[in-house]
Amino acid sequence: MLALKLALVPAFLAALTMAARLWGPSVAGWLAGLPVVAGPIVLLLALARGQASVASIAAIAASEAFNFAYAWSCRRFSWPLALVAGMSGWFVAALLLTRLPASLAWAVAVACVAVAVSQCGLPRATGQVPATRAGFGELVLRMVAGALLTLAVTSLAASMGATWSGLLSVFPLLGMVLAVSAQREHGPDFVALLMRGMVVGRGSFAAFFAVTAVLLPRYGVWLSFACASAVCIVVHGATRRMLDARRPAQEVSREASLRQPVD
Repeated sequence: MLALKLALVPAFLAALTMAARLWGPSVAGWLAGLPVVAGPIVLLLALARGQASVASIAAIAASEAFNFAYAWSCRRFSWPLALVAGMSGWFVAALLLTRLPASLAWAVAVACVAVAVSQCGLPRATGQVPATRAGFGELVLRMVAGALLTLAVTSLAASMGATWSGLLSVFPLLGMVLAVSAQREHGPDFVALLMRGMVVGRGSFAAFFAVTAVLLPRYGVWLSFACASAVCIVVHGATRRMLDARRPAQEVSREASLRQPVD
């Protein structure tokens, strides 16, 4: 599992960096909602234990708490203080989630409330957001930071109980690295667009784990995860129109220019 995390997290961070460069922060945040990292990890847990934790769905609320606290804090403070605020938000939310009943209905309800709050309450971009120009050194730094965070979180999860292990399995590794690097390079408006894109992408994440939790007890690991992956892709595609409706005009025009044939 550790080897899988160390391979997936840096690779996906590199892919999201390229997505931000080509299509803007909204699309990068939207793609970050896919369970590319958490899905295979929970698959391994299911193979080992024969069950999937509903805490993975409830953990969406903790991730949104991180995003909410970071997005507002970074408008007034530098990234170290914003990171402290974001992590404080995540920890408080995670602590409250451990008090919830371990049921799918509660997990989905909490995740939906958190997403709704973020949809309404996250800050909006107030100015022109520059296109990302992350160089090779910055890309390597992001990948190394992702790998180090993966080691730290995985080591911590190994010593925790089932609930905390479920919450830490979907710890906002990607969101943390992307938020800090986005603020350092482009400022708070870039962070706002990135995290608003993440909110739109949460639906596919929740759908994946909800289908897994429902089907796994009856149909086994592989069929359950295959169905969950198919539903996840369908839901993620359906949210693309919602994403386009929320993207600033400069991102949409940039993407359209990339699609035009070159003479």
